[in-house]
Amino acid sequence: MKSALAAVALLMAALASHAQTASAAFPYEADGATAADASSDYLAAKARWHNELAAFARADQERLPPPGGVVFVGSSTVRMWTRLSQDFARVPGGVVNRGFGGSTLADCSLFARELVVRYKPRQVMVYAGDNDLAEGRTPLQVLESFARFANAVRAELPDARISFISVKPSPSREQLMPQIRETNHVVSAYLNLLPNSEFIDIYTPMLGADGRPRMELFRGDRLHMTDEGYRLWQSVIASHLPGAAVPAAAALP
Repeated sequence: MKSALAAVALLMAALASHAQTASAAFPYEADGATAADASSDYLAAKARWHNELAAFARADQERLPPPGGVVFVGSSTVRMWTRLSQDFARVPGGVVNRGFGGSTLADCSLFARELVVRYKPRQVMVYAGDNDLAEGRTPLQVLESFARFANAVRAELPDARISFISVKPSPSREQLMPQIRETNHVVSAYLNLLPNSEFIDIYTPMLGADGRPRMELFRGDRLHMTDEGYRLWQSVIASHLPGAAVPAAAALP
């Protein structure tokens, strides 16, 4: 526990120093360019996710979400939540789904401005990290990506609440559960030091009495969730959103 907290503290100090240096060396230009815009990682990610980003741009042209709502951003777990708007229809300002399948927290940190800041939300819900681990990143590397994401959001939206939905225990990635638990632990420790933020634990309620993932919550691919899985998520997340209380009949035990 102490070593994890020490690692988080060192990371926060390093990122704060990096942010100050980057701000001095790469001030925002009139067109909104940032240091990340010129980075090879950003350009590579933009090319990889060109179709998804273009689809979001077209949706915004048709109807730009009003400011003051809640943005959900992350990987396919968010993208495939097709009833997200209906599930949280009572949230003031509405909810925006900006999930893109196969994405990582590293991707989310690169696209924080495009996928979050432009909508000026009051709150951002982030779900990503398991793809990072599946690609071989360590829990501390996942934490670093999340910290960069949070810093990018807070740089322009200092009052926005940042909520991290814990990495879920997918049966297809059961071999990664030690890394998943460690990732959730270090991100939770980081959020304890970050004002106006929270860690939302969906990992624990997705486990059965035997400590293994509950199969009924997952589709045949053992990675993505069934409707029952999303109902569980709705019941857990609702209390963290304004006006999103779930009727008792809809909540799972």
